[in-house]
Amino acid sequence: MAQQLTAKEPTADQIADQKIYSQFGVSDYEYELICGFLGRKPNYTEIGVFSVMWSEHCSYKNSKPILKKFPITGPRVLMGPGEGAGIVDIGDNQAVVFKIESHNHPSAVEPFQGAATGVGGIIRDIFSMGARPVALLNSLRFGNLENERVKYLFEHVVSGIAGYGNCIGIPTVAGEVMFDESYEGNPLVNAMCVGLIDHDKIQRGVAKGVGNPVFYVGPATGRDGIHGATFASVELSEESEEKRTAVQVGDPFMEKLVMEATLELIDSGIVLGIQDMGAAGLTCSSAEMASKAGNGLELYLDEVPQRETGMTPYEMMLSESQERMLFVVEPQHEAQAKEIFDRWGIICAKVGKVTDDGRLRLFHQGEEVADMPVKALVDECPVYEKPSAEPAYYRDNAKVDTAAFAEITDLNGALEKVLASPTVASKEWVYNQYDYMVRTSTAVQPGSDAAVVTIPGTRKALAMTTDCNGRYVYLDPEVGGRISVAEAARNIVCSGAEPLAITDNLNFGNPEKPEVFWQLEKAADGMSEACVVLDTPVIGGNVSLYNENAKGAIYPTPVIGMVGLVHDVDHITTQGFKAEGDVIILIGETKAEFGGSELQYVLEGAPSGRPPEIDLPTEKKVIGAVLGAIQKGLVASAHDLSEGGIAVAAAESCISGGLGAEIALSTELRADQLLFSESQSRILLSAKPDNAAALTAYLNEQGVINATVGTVKGSSLSINVNGKSGINAPVKQLEKVWKDAIPCLMK
Repeated sequence: MAQQLTAKEPTADQIADQKIYSQFGVSDYEYELICGFLGRKPNYTEIGVFSVMWSEHCSYKNSKPILKKFPITGPRVLMGPGEGAGIVDIGDNQAVVFKIESHNHPSAVEPFQGAATGVGGIIRDIFSMGARPVALLNSLRFGNLENERVKYLFEHVVSGIAGYGNCIGIPTVAGEVMFDESYEGNPLVNAMCVGLIDHDKIQRGVAKGVGNPVFYVGPATGRDGIHGATFASVELSEESEEKRTAVQVGDPFMEKLVMEATLELIDSGIVLGIQDMGAAGLTCSSAEMASKAGNGLELYLDEVPQRETGMTPYEMMLSESQERMLFVVEPQHEAQAKEIFDRWGIICAKVGKVTDDGRLRLFHQGEEVADMPVKALVDECPVYEKPSAEPAYYRDNAKVDTAAFAEITDLNGALEKVLASPTVASKEWVYNQYDYMVRTSTAVQPGSDAAVVTIPGTRKALAMTTDCNGRYVYLDPEVGGRISVAEAARNIVCSGAEPLAITDNLNFGNPEKPEVFWQLEKAADGMSEACVVLDTPVIGGNVSLYNENAKGAIYPTPVIGMVGLVHDVDHITTQGFKAEGDVIILIGETKAEFGGSELQYVLEGAPSGRPPEIDLPTEKKVIGAVLGAIQKGLVASAHDLSEGGIAVAAAESCISGGLGAEIALSTELRADQLLFSESQSRILLSAKPDNAAALTAYLNEQGVINATVGTVKGSSLSINVNGKSGINAPVKQLEKVWKDAIPCLMK
C-alpha cells in the first residue's frame, strides 16, 4: 500500500472529500475510475500523476476518435504516430524525421520562455529518435498588431524562438505568421523540427529488459513547469497569469550538450530505449516507456538530481524542467554510458530499473510513495465522444455573396493595402532574427514557398513548410482542412520537391463546446481526404485544444508541417523571377472567390461566406505536372497563389527576383475580382524563352489548365485586364510597402 507523503499535502481522504482532484482537471467520473484501478483512494502524488497522464495534452482523450481518421501508413513510412516523431524513408538507407508541437498557453503568459522551451522540446523529440536535427520551422498566430499586448507577445515569442534555435546551432529556415483578432489573448506558437537519420540508428521509447537500469540524463530537476500538461489542457483565464510556474525555463547551451552526448550514446549501439522528458516530465517518459515495452518501472526518487531543496515526489514527478532524457541500457553497459555523459559534463544518474509487474512504483526516503498500474496511466484513460453541432454562423455564411463588394477602381492602392497587411507583408523582421544559415546546408532561405536544406554527401535535399489559413477553416472546416494540406503540397512542389508526408498541429477551442468539436471533426475529414488523394500520410503531430479568449474560440487552425524530397539539387526552384525576357505562365482557373481572403479582411475586417472551393484530383494533377516540369528543367521560377491572389503572387515574384513584369489577362470577372481572388490549385511559373513552348506543351499533355500571360521585363509590375490597365507600379515602391509594414507597426 502506498504511503502518504508529508503533512503539508492533503491526505487521500481529504483529496476525495474536498474534491481536490478537480483542481487538477480530474472529473468525478475519472476520479472513480482511478480509485477502481488502484483498489483504493489515490494519494497526492498518485492523483497528480494520473491528472497529467489523463490530461488532453498527454492522453488525447477528447481527440482520439478524430485522430483515427488520418491515414498513417505508406510505402515510405518507417514510423508513424506513437513515438517522439515520425520517420519517412528517403532512400540510400537514410530517412527524414520530423514533428510539430504547440506551446500556446505557456507563450500567452510567458512569451519568451514559452516559445523557447517549445523549440527545445521539439528538438529533443527528434534527437531522442536517434536523428541529427537539421532545421527548425514555426507557425505563429497573433491578434491585431496595433494592440500593445500583441506587440509584446509577438516580439518576445520571436525572441524566444531565435534565442533557443540560434544558441543550439540549428537553423530556423521557414515558417509562417498570421495576424487576426481571433487570436487575441491566445497566440498560437507551433514549433517544428526536421532531422536526418540512418535506418539502423532509429530508436524507440521503450523500457526493455526486466532488471535493466533506468538512467536520468540532463540538468537537475526544479519546480518549474509543474502541471504544464494540465495548464495546456484548460482554457486561459484571468488567473492564467498567476500560473507562470507552469512555464518551463530553457537552457539551449545545456540542450546542445545533452543532444551531442545522446547522439554519441546512440551511435555506441548500447541503448535499448530512450525518450525525452517533455510534457509531464518524468511521469510521462517513465510510464510511456514501460507501457510500450509491456513492463513496469521502479523509480528511486532520492536518486533524481534536484536543484531545489525539499522537493516532494509529487514535485519531482510533475516537474517539466527542460533538457532532460530517460534511457535504458543493460547492466554491463552502465559504465560506458556514464563515461559518455561525464565527458560531455552532463549529469547521468541511475534512478530506477525495469520490472515485470506492469506497475509504476515510486520510492522516496525508504518508503513506497506511489504504486500505479502502467496500463491504467497510459492506455486506460477514458476516451470521450463529444457532442457535435453545426454552428449557426456556418449556416448564416451560406447566404453571403463574397464577390458582391463595391468595385475597386484604385487597384494599385488595393494591392498596396494587401501587401501592407501584416499577414501578407514581408516577415524579414521575424526571420532576420533567426540564424538560418548555420551548418551551411540551407539552400533556400526563409521567404520563398518552402525552405530547402541539402543533405550532405548526396545530391538530394529536403524541402519543408508550415501552412494553414484559419479563416478558411473557420468558414468551412472541411474545405479549409483540404486546402491546408493542398497548399502545403503546392509550396513543397514549387520548391522542386516531391511531397512525402505531414505532421499536424490541431489548434482548436474548447472541445466541450459542440460547435468547436464539429469544427475539429470536419477539419479532420477534409485533411484526411487531402492526405489520401495527395499521398501524404500523417506520421505524427500534436493536438492543442482549449484555445479560447474572452470572445470565444480562436479560429480552428490545423497547422500542416510538410516535408518533401528534392531528388536532385538541380531541381531546387524559388519564387523569384530570374531573367529579363522569361515567359510567365499561369496554371489554374480563377473564380470570384473571396471568403476568408486577405482582400476581404482588408475591406471588412472579418471573414464571411464560404472559402474557395478545391477539387483534390485537380490539385493532384497540377502539382504532379509542375513537379514533372521542374524535374525536366523547364521551369525557371514557381510560386503558389495563396493570400492576395494573382496580384500578390506576381508582386512577390517581382520583389524576390528584383525584376519587373508585364502581364496581360483576359476574363469575364471584374478586374478587382480577378486580381485578388484566392481560387485554389493555381501556380505562377516562369520559363526561359527557349523552354516556354515545351513547358506549355507538357502542361497540356498533363491536362492542366494554363495560359501564357506575360514576360519578365523592366522594373515595374504591369498587369492589364481585358486590355485595360489594372496595376502599374514600380517594383521598388511595392517592395517598400511590403517590407516596411511590420517594422512600422512594431515601432
